[in-house]
Amino acid sequence: MSYILIPAGVLLSITALLLIAIHLGFRAPRNRERGTPGDFGFDYRQVTIPTLGNRQLFGWLLPVASSNTTLIILHGWGGNAELMMPLAIPFRRAGLNVLLFDARNHGSSDGHSFSSMPKFAEDLGMVIDWLKREHGGIAEKVVLLGHSVGAGAVLLAASRRADIAAAISVSAFAHPEWMMRRYLKRLPKPLVAGILYYVQWVIGHRFAQIAPLETVCHVTCPVLLVHGTADSTVPVEDSRAIIGNCDMPHLTLLEIEGAGHDSVDKVEQHAN
Repeated sequence: MSYILIPAGVLLSITALLLIAIHLGFRAPRNRERGTPGDFGFDYRQVTIPTLGNRQLFGWLLPVASSNTTLIILHGWGGNAELMMPLAIPFRRAGLNVLLFDARNHGSSDGHSFSSMPKFAEDLGMVIDWLKREHGGIAEKVVLLGHSVGAGAVLLAASRRADIAAAISVSAFAHPEWMMRRYLKRLPKPLVAGILYYVQWVIGHRFAQIAPLETVCHVTCPVLLVHGTADSTVPVEDSRAIIGNCDMPHLTLLEIEGAGHDSVDKVEQHAN
């Protein structure tokens, strides 16, 4: 009996450690805001937006009295609203209202279980509904902009709604499995396969169903894909795959020469 129990106990311990390592390895780092839009010379309102699980999202609303269009900006993994300000500036100066917010477990928003692209999209959906409910006059037209994981969430949210005027995807990956395989490339293939299966079970979604190259085909509003040619985190080939998988007239790809994954300054130059 002891010869059976000992290996089983060891296996159980190894499995538990592996699952803990997966959760820790994919946990989003928490980076809180240190500045405000006021540092950039903009008037703003700090807002609190309810989301799922009785949690609250932190956000900044940069209003324009004469505009009925609002751009909602969603950061990427480990990001926050402040990091997206360089993207907000040209749109705010162009006369659009801008709403930036932190997803759960990010920035100054509440924590809640784990983060995932579908949860980013859930938070985005709640923000859209809140904006239309509380500030309907400036939300007659809603435009979405997301970076990296936030870009995938923008396409996922837009694929489920008919009230989005346009969507902008910055540095989106084409498929979650592709992204994870790049991240886990040094691990044995059988272990990677197990991790991929487990992550899909945890988030409650099959990767194929939430992959941007799939969801973009269900978005009815104009979509602009923006990607840097020097992106080493998510190669530009991912955006090319997204648009190649769904060759529709309202999809456009803008490649920015020399821009990396986090080169929001280079993206900002093309926002005018």
